[in-house]
Parts: sequence; C-alpha cells; structure tokens
Amino acid sequence: MSNKKAAIINGDGTGPELVNAMTKVLKSCNTNVELITCDAGSEWWERNKGSSYISDEVWEILRNSDACFKGPTTTVPNPDAPRSVAVSIRQKFQLYANIRPIKTYKISKLQLNFICVRESTEGLYAGIEFKTSDDSAVAIRKTTGKGCRRVVKKAFELAKQKDFKKVFAITKRNILKETDGIFWNAVTEENKQYPDIEVEEYYIDNMTQQLVKNPERFNDSLLLSTNLFMDIISECASGHVGSIGNVYSGNYGDTYAMFEPAHGSAPKHARQDKVNPVATILSGAWMVEYLGEKHISDAIFKATEQIIDEGKFLTYDLGGSASLSKMAEEIAQRSASLMRK
Repeated sequence: MSNKKAAIINGDGTGPELVNAMTKVLKSCNTNVELITCDAGSEWWERNKGSSYISDEVWEILRNSDACFKGPTTTVPNPDAPRSVAVSIRQKFQLYANIRPIKTYKISKLQLNFICVRESTEGLYAGIEFKTSDDSAVAIRKTTGKGCRRVVKKAFELAKQKDFKKVFAITKRNILKETDGIFWNAVTEENKQYPDIEVEEYYIDNMTQQLVKNPERFNDSLLLSTNLFMDIISECASGHVGSIGNVYSGNYGDTYAMFEPAHGSAPKHARQDKVNPVATILSGAWMVEYLGEKHISDAIFKATEQIIDEGKFLTYDLGGSASLSKMAEEIAQRSASLMRK
C-alpha cells in the first residue's frame, strides 16, 4: 500500500472538469496515492483577494504532500495581480526542470519524438521588473550558474536515460552574451561527463523556423533552454502534436515535483464538457509514476495511445465529436482493462 500524498489543485476555467476526469482515470486504476483536492488560481483570488493565488491553507497542503498536480489556472494580465500559480510553486519548491515530451500518434502526418527541457525558476519569469517612469519599465533576466548547472545536469541525465545521442541547446548568445554565456558554459561543462552525446547550439529565432520547417530533424533528441526561450519553443513544437491538449508536463526539483497540462485554462470553454483531457490525464499518470506507481502510468499511456489511434472517441480539436467526459471515460475503462491483464 502506498502512503504517498498528492495535492490536487482544481484550477479554474476548464480546470475543474479536466482534473475531475483525470482523478476518475487514476481511481479506475486503483491508485493508492491519497489525492487531496484544493483550490487556487484567479477564480479563488477574485473571491478572496490577497497577495497570492494560493492561500496559506493550500500552501500547507502542498508542503505536506509528496507531489502536486496543478489543473489549468488563469493568470490575470495586470500589474496588480499575483504571480501565477505555476511560477509560485516552481520557485517555492525549486522545481527547476520543466519537462515536456513532444510525441505524435499514428494518426499524425508527422512522426515526432523529442523532449523539451526548460529551466523554470529564473530568466524573465523571475518576475523582477519595475517602472522607470510613467512611460517605461525594465524587466531583469536573472541567470545564475547554479540555476543553469542543475537543469543542464537533469537534461543530460534524461538524454542518457532515453538513449538520445544529441542535445540541442537554444540560446541568443550572440546578443545576450553574459546571461546566455553562463547557460552555455554550463552546457559545455556538463557535456564533458557525457562525451557520447553531441551538443549543437541553435539561436532561438532560427530554432523556431526549423521547428516549423523541418521538426523531424529533432527526433530522438533533447531540446534544452532557459525559461522564456523554452516556453516559446515547446509551445511551437506542440503545434505539431495535433493539439496543445495532448501535451503533458512535469516540473522536477530535487525532492518534489509538480505535474500539469501544458495548456491554459481556456475559460471560454469552461463547463461545456468539450476540451481535450489527454494532457491532464497523462500529466496525472506521470505524477503517480513519480510516486511509485509506474504500472498504472504505463497502462494509462498505452490506453490513451490506443484510443487516439482508433479515432472513435476524440474531442473536437482532434477531429472528433466526443465530449471531454466521454473520451476520459473510454481512457479510464481501457486503462482499467489493461491493468487486469
């Protein structure tokens, strides 16, 4: 029996219905992880106000859990709104490596399989900005050797684990000589520990072009960059996977992890039982794998792949007409069936 605990943040917009679908899939596979649901995000904040999207009570739940799942949450784009839920948790628990696999299914014209690794505690997302006049402001791109070395180490370990022979490091080092210089130095130093892995540097503007023009060239490799650059790159790459609704992710530190779908909260689709649950379900599967239930994760991933490849129960973004709950129900039933075999 597992004694692991996971905090489950419902989120807002489409978050609650997606998280509900995910937890039903996990329970259909008889997870022993204790799932502790709680609320955070802009809808909670609109009701309660304060300086954070996360209450003190929820922070306590997070601290007492072994991992957490964050449903999609809205971040209000105005100067008086708090820092986003994701950024707050990443920085609080030093979840420095955001990992997003980019993998297509058989129904896709393109066949892609690579992994994006993003530094997720520093850079422009550190949130250090201030006004210098009524008509100007400055944002600071924070880069440290420690921050770069730990995410680069994680990336090379993952490349080795996946038997990838190449790492693409994405910078703008010709312009951002100091900050990207620190990142590049971390890459070249860590590469000495993995001489069988080739490193190639791409500038961010060229990389986006290559992802549009010839994404298959990155198959069986790992893409690595700083916070904002890899956020852009992974979103660009997600466009080839059929839907951003398919892209799952994990945020890893040394002793804690947060799992989340890569997409936003899509409030205009809230409570319509419409959006794609795949990214949320697979992020949940990754969470229980992290907590020791790899057999459950394997069943959910296999079931999801089968459902998508069969094409009978797909949401609108994948070319089908199934509802969110119907697609999730089919994944749950197939996962449970695979668990019994």
